[in-house]
This record gives sequence, structure tokens and C-alpha cells, in this order.
Amino acid sequence: MPLITTTVECPVYDSFRVRQVAGLFDVPVAEKARSQFSVEVPSQEEDWQIGLIVGPSGSGKSTIARGAFGDALVTHFEWPRDKAVVDCFGDLPIKQITGLLTAVGFSSPPSWVKPYEVLSGGEKFRCDLARSLALASGQCRLPPSLPLVAFDEFTSVVDRNVARIGSAAVAKAIRRMNAQRQDTIAEPSPENIAYHVPNSALKFVAVTCHYDVAEWLEPDWIVDMASATCTRRRLRRPEINLRIHRATSEAWRVFARHHYLSGKLNPSARCYLAWWRDEPVTFCATLPIWGRRKHYRISRIVTLPDYQGIGVGMRVAEAVADLHRADGLRFNITASHPAVIAHCRSSPNWRTVNVLKTGSNQSAGRAVVSFEYANPAQRQAAG
Repeated sequence: MPLITTTVECPVYDSFRVRQVAGLFDVPVAEKARSQFSVEVPSQEEDWQIGLIVGPSGSGKSTIARGAFGDALVTHFEWPRDKAVVDCFGDLPIKQITGLLTAVGFSSPPSWVKPYEVLSGGEKFRCDLARSLALASGQCRLPPSLPLVAFDEFTSVVDRNVARIGSAAVAKAIRRMNAQRQDTIAEPSPENIAYHVPNSALKFVAVTCHYDVAEWLEPDWIVDMASATCTRRRLRRPEINLRIHRATSEAWRVFARHHYLSGKLNPSARCYLAWWRDEPVTFCATLPIWGRRKHYRISRIVTLPDYQGIGVGMRVAEAVADLHRADGLRFNITASHPAVIAHCRSSPNWRTVNVLKTGSNQSAGRAVVSFEYANPAQRQAAG
């Protein structure tokens, strides 16, 4: 673990007011003002995935990050004013672009087609995270010597709930991407030889003045510039306890514009609303399946953008499914959204019942997959 020592300086220009300040507050005046920062920081070659550099303003966070990681430090991205967000990822295929956006919790296709400048602060933050991951993983064809990105001013311009959820989302995305890299890379070749080295996992460093993201980001190490110390620890993310209850269709108004299909809601739908910390986060509506007795399906499920990326939506879907199963009802979900399909395919709680590669009457041209929720007895028998 190398010791990073950096010195920053700037000229001090002589003037009448400068000398007044020096005299009034006993400030020594030199030709240059200097500050030196020194702290141990884990190297890029060591075995870790997520790091955090934290401290108050002026404590040298960015200076140390630049000294440790050089050009891998991202301070900002330029986003064109006349292009949709999905058009700002170079030559990446659309599936990789939407995968990156979904991975960081920006799962709202209606917002993907908008320019960056019209998005909310939370949505802009997620877009910047997606660009960072694309850069670190080499998908933008600008990889550093090792796959790493340091994100300066992390969560500085977003609401603290957004900051916490966004931190958890990016941590989940990075660890999942690293697991996939391990699974997909086979024999060494000149193109992928670096990824066979254990310490070449995708690395992400958050640089911030906000201490509240630490337990949500779950870093492998923390450099605290307030004390100039480095500690290796993996904090445990706090539990997210949701409160779910029946709601009226009026609640749909808050969520309608974020749904990736029609914003309409069937007037006979059963509506459910999930709350976290007294804030509504997810809306779910169910309908009976036409022609099938005691069989319901999810017709709408939407998680607000600020709370996407950590699995809240599907946790609500399964809680609602449990409520229906308790009433003796069968329960299905039919989806074309990649995140929903991926979750259901990998979860023991759902079994695939139908695949329509060209879509249905309501989703022409989009592949849709139907899943049925398995009750506890079915899950135990399957296991």
C-alpha cells in the first residue's frame, strides 16, 4: 500500500488588500501558498473492487485521488445538448448502453431518449455513473492501464436519499460486473490476458465529502482525509424496510410518466403502494387474467427513478404476489423490460411459462416473457 504525498501551490499576488488581510489576521505572505497531503492509498494492482476517499472540503481528497490514480479521476462529463442520453455512449451497442443505465438504477426508457440537460439531478447522477462504468470497463475504448475509474464529487449534487440508493446501486453493479467477467473470460489471449490477473477486477473509487454514503457503498477500503488514515473494511449496508399497503388509483399519477409502456391504468386494478422512510417509492397494480379463474397478473409496476437499481421493484412485486397467494390466487408477471426478465429467470420464486419473441398484441415487436410466482411449497419441492 503506497504512501501518496502530493503538494499543491498557487501564487500569492501582492496587493494593498492582501497586505491588509495579512496584517489583520496574522497571515504570513509568501510568493506562493503551499499545502501538502500525505496518506496511504491501496494501489491499482492490489485485490479490491470499491474504494472511498472521504473528508471535508479542502482536505485534499481530489489531490490525493489524482496523485494515486492519475487520468482515471473523472471530474465531469460533457453531454451534448442536442442528443438523447442513449446517443452519448460512442459506438456501444444499444443492449450494452441500456444494460449500463439499468445497472446504475436508471431504468426509465422514457428518460433514456431525452437530452441529459433536461433530466433531474438524480437521473443525471445515474447517467454519469453509467459513463464512468463504461469508461472503467473499457467499453468506451478509453481504458486506463487497469480497469479503474475514480469519481470525483460523488453524490455532491443530489438529495441524500438519492445518494444512498445510488451508492448501493453502483456497488451492486460493480460486483455483479466483476462476477460476470470471471464467468465469461475463458482462455487467455492477447486481447483479454489482463483480465486473468486476480487484481485486475473492475475498480471504482468514490471521492466525496459525504460520510453518509460509506455504509451504502460498502467499500473495501476507506481513506479519511480528515485524519489522513486508510482503513480496510467492508461495511454492511443498512436494511431497506418497505411498508406496503393497498392504495387508490390516484397514487398512479405520481408514477405514470415513469412507466416504460402506456401510462394508462385499468380502473378495475388492485393498487398497492410501497413506502420507504415516509416516501412513496414503488407502485404496483394487478388484474385478473381473462378466462382464468383465481388467476391474477401484475399490470403495472413502477419504482421512482431515485430508488431504482437495488431490487426494490421486484421485492415489492413478490410481496404483492405473496398477498395474492395468501388469498388462494395464482399470480403471474409478463414483462419485456430486461431487468425484470433477468431477475425472474435467476430467481427460484418465478418459473417461466411463456416466451413470445415477437411480442403480443399489446407489445408488438418486443419480446415478452411470462412468469408464474411459485408458492413456498412449490419452491421447496423444486429445491
